[in-house]
Amino acid sequence: MQARSSFSLLIFFLLLLTIISSIEGQSCKPSGKLKGKKRLQSNATRRANPSAVKKAVLTLNSFEKNGDGGGPSKCDNKFHSDDTPVVALSTGWFNKQQRCLKNITIYGNGWSVKAMVVDECDSTMGCDADHDYQPPCDNNIVDAAEAVWKALGVPKHDQGELGIYWSDP
Repeated sequence: MQARSSFSLLIFFLLLLTIISSIEGQSCKPSGKLKGKKRLQSNATRRANPSAVKKAVLTLNSFEKNGDGGGPSKCDNKFHSDDTPVVALSTGWFNKQQRCLKNITIYGNGWSVKAMVVDECDSTMGCDADHDYQPPCDNNIVDAAEAVWKALGVPKHDQGELGIYWSDP
């Protein structure tokens, strides 16, 4: 009787693991393509207003060695302290490294802070060692070090996701 009970318990745990792994597998589907909406502005309008404010979601990331950001930053091949205001931008905003090592201004929680772009939050690939096994970023992400969150006055227990706006200086 005890062997039958142990066997049933083993089957239950195997089924549970199968369900959990299939749920986790569904959240990570890199396409290799950048999804987006049609541009509403013409190139001439964008050139006339290069500092347009963009709506985004601020997420928390560690750019330190062994942090959740994975490898070194794409712009300078270095790690950065969590006490330094640095960010990674979604693939479209990262713009093939055109914003590398440039500052952006982030507006949120009634405050603003300047932060340097050091990395890309890849919107096309993920789920592998290069991306710390995380799924691809959404197209509206500013992935920020803790220093950015502190400068915006967000308490540590509330850090995670925050609706923000950002602009080039």
